[in-house]
Amino acid sequence: MQFSGAFTALVTPLKNNSIDEEAYRALIEWQLEQGIDGVVPCGTTGESATLSHEEHKKVIAICVDQVKGRVQVIAGAGSNCTSEAIDLTRYAKEAGADAALHITPYYNKPTPEGLVAHFKAIASEVSIPFFIYNVPGRTALNVMPKTVARIYREIPEAIGIKEATGDLKQVSEVVEECGPDFIVLSGDDFTVLPLLSVGGHGVISVVSNIVPGMMHSVCRAYAENDLEKAKMFHFEMAPLCRAMFLETNPIPVKTSLAMMGKMNKEFRLPMVPMLPENEEKLREVLSSKGLI
Repeated sequence: MQFSGAFTALVTPLKNNSIDEEAYRALIEWQLEQGIDGVVPCGTTGESATLSHEEHKKVIAICVDQVKGRVQVIAGAGSNCTSEAIDLTRYAKEAGADAALHITPYYNKPTPEGLVAHFKAIASEVSIPFFIYNVPGRTALNVMPKTVARIYREIPEAIGIKEATGDLKQVSEVVEECGPDFIVLSGDDFTVLPLLSVGGHGVISVVSNIVPGMMHSVCRAYAENDLEKAKMFHFEMAPLCRAMFLETNPIPVKTSLAMMGKMNKEFRLPMVPMLPENEEKLREVLSSKGLI
C-alpha cells in the first residue's frame, strides 16, 4: 500500500466544547470533492492533545465512516505514554484506519533505545502500518536519521515518517539511510516541493484544510514531472502557508475555516481566538486568494 500525495491534517470542529460531527463530516466530504489524497484525524492540527480518549476515538470513527474507503486514513494514535499509544492504535485499527501516526514521546524525551522500544511495544501489540511523527518544535525531541533507519529496519510496521523539522538536510539523510521504499511525508507546508525533490512522497498538511485542491496539485504536478506547474502552485500557496502560522496552529486554520463558513470559530483551551490585528492580516490574505 503506497501512501503518497497530499494528506490533510484535519482540524476538529467544535460546538459548545463538543465535537461538531455535522461540520466534521461536511469538511471531510469537501476535502474529497476537492481531490485530496488522504486525511489524518487526531493530529496536532486536530487538537488531539486536549481531546479525551473517548473523543479521540469518536473523531477517528467519524472520519473512517465518512471516507468509506475512498482515500486513505492515517489516524493519529500517538502518546508519550506507551500503553496509551497502544490503546489508541488498537482502536484505530478496529475502526478501519489504513495506518497510524505516532508522535515521538514528548516531555519525557526518551533516548534512541527508548524510542525503538516504544515503537516495538506498540507494534507487538497492534500490527498496523504506522508513520513516525518527528516534530521537535512540539516535542523537544528530534529523531535522527540513523535512529529512523533502525526503527524502519527492526519494525516491519514502521513504513514512513512525517518529517516536520523543516530541515532538508535531515530529510535527505533520512531518504539516504532508509532508501526509496520508506515513505517520507512532509509535516511542514513550506518545504513540500523541495522535500519531494530529494525523494519525499508527499505531505501531511495544515494549509490543505483550506486549499486541498491546490496542495494536491503541487504533489500531482511533481509526480507528473511538471516542475513549472508544481512551482506555480507552491508560490501561489506561500502567503497562505505563512498566514496559517501567524499564531500557533491550529488557531489560524480554524479561524480561516470559520471565515469560509465551514465551521464555528471555536477552540479548546489553552487554544484561544486570534489577536484582532492578526485576524485582520489573515482575512486580507484569504480575501486576496478569493477564499472569502
